[in-house]
Amino acid sequence: MIEVHELAKEYRSGGRAVRAVDGVSFAVGDGEMVGLLGGNGAGKTTTMRILATLLRPTSGTARVAGRDVSDDPIGVRRTLGYVSTTTGVPDRLTPREVLDFFARLHGLDRGAIAARIGGLAEALDLGAFLDRPCGRLSSGQRQRVSLGRALVHDPPVLVLDEPTSALDVLGSRDLFGLLAGLQADGRTILVSTHRLHEIEHRCDRFLVIDAGRIVAEGSRETLVAGRPGGLEEAFFATIGRGIAP
Repeated sequence: MIEVHELAKEYRSGGRAVRAVDGVSFAVGDGEMVGLLGGNGAGKTTTMRILATLLRPTSGTARVAGRDVSDDPIGVRRTLGYVSTTTGVPDRLTPREVLDFFARLHGLDRGAIAARIGGLAEALDLGAFLDRPCGRLSSGQRQRVSLGRALVHDPPVLVLDEPTSALDVLGSRDLFGLLAGLQADGRTILVSTHRLHEIEHRCDRFLVIDAGRIVAEGSRETLVAGRPGGLEEAFFATIGRGIAP
């Protein structure tokens, strides 16, 4: 469902070329949940933004549900739900209005929209503030609305960049409970987080990115390989070395 081959993204800085993503290749299969791990500046957010068609790659290819991110960005957006720490919601609109607007953008009819909003309100616990302007919501509540917006068209693929950054421990638990249900229904999920304990036992596989390159990948058992510190210890042992643990 996600296919990335020799993906690169280059920026100009101080008159020289800087590669934020440098020849990244990986795949995420139908129904998999894969964690993308990396420190700040490692290239994970750039990679995810390319998959979401918010950035064009300098070279290489990326496909989502068979659609090329450069050749068919609209097709990619129809099959993808994307959330990041910077995904905003309009202050003047209510969560219900936000979900209704994006559902109509995706072509849902009125009956389907009402049912979809009702289901998301229950799944994401939006009911208490569904008709309150988003400008009056907490950061965690606003993040729930962003998640609802990403899910409103029922996409087969989700790309989630730090989706729990504004959520408390209960909100994070509820989110991953929702993602487990979506995965059980066959959704493909690529998720990143700095809170490794949240995904250590939830993802099928992990990709570790450092300095724009994938430096390790595999299941938790493969990456940990007996280390007493678990996934976090394996992560720190891997980054900066450019080799698998």
